[in-house]
Amino acid sequence: MTIERILVIGAGTMGRQIAMSCALSGYTTVLQDISSDALSAARKELEGWVASRVAKGKLAQADADAALNNLAQSTDLEDSASNADLVIEAAVERLDIKEQIFATLGEKAPAHAILATNSSTLPSSRVAQASGRPEQVCNMHFFNPALVMKCVEVVRNEQTSDETVQAVTEVATKLGKQPVLVNKEIPGFIANRMMGAINAEALNLAHAGIASIEDIDTTAKTALGHPMGPFELMDMVGLDVIDFIAQATYAETGNEADKPHPLITEKVEAGLLGRKSGEGFYPYS
Repeated sequence: MTIERILVIGAGTMGRQIAMSCALSGYTTVLQDISSDALSAARKELEGWVASRVAKGKLAQADADAALNNLAQSTDLEDSASNADLVIEAAVERLDIKEQIFATLGEKAPAHAILATNSSTLPSSRVAQASGRPEQVCNMHFFNPALVMKCVEVVRNEQTSDETVQAVTEVATKLGKQPVLVNKEIPGFIANRMMGAINAEALNLAHAGIASIEDIDTTAKTALGHPMGPFELMDMVGLDVIDFIAQATYAETGNEADKPHPLITEKVEAGLLGRKSGEGFYPYS
């Protein structure tokens, strides 16, 4: 199938950047959110991002204008879904809300439309039945910041068709991303599972007093070639996000080892969430 019109649901950090990625790649794109204020904030931020890219010579003015022209906004989900070829849901990580969204999409989106969720914690099988078209549902997981990060995890559920996987993979490639296929649903998919394993070992080393946070980060960068140490990366992602991912994984697996680490819980309870709050494992001015 040919995908020309993309609907992105949710004007938060991820949704707005996914929408701009689509618009930059020539897709007719609608960014939908129930909040007009969120849409206004998203538009202002994206216009500023585009202007900055033009000023730095990284984006031609004509391409910037075309992308902004490609990107519309709406608070009406049913209307926005009515002519979409692909929907990428990036709403709040609550199953009940996602189920409502996918039920609406199943009714209002064209019969051929593919319905993807950007969720990093909820597998698409949890919302596939609500859509009434499970073979056309999958995860299309972008990474933050979506305008920069190249990886997109395409995760199929047991009923996802090969045609759906192929179409979503082709879109990701056209967006300039490097899609990877996850053939079976598993909590955390690929990247979060690998990152979680590294983070867990780093947290255990620090918690046991084996080495300082700074020296663990230095080792990751100078011995393993990582661009950032695990504690630096957790601060950038947000310790509340790390905590949420761990809680969601534990809810799926029931494995005690998947629970949030005590050091993470301690920071979150103290409101020290990383860069976003001004302090996490490190202080930020």
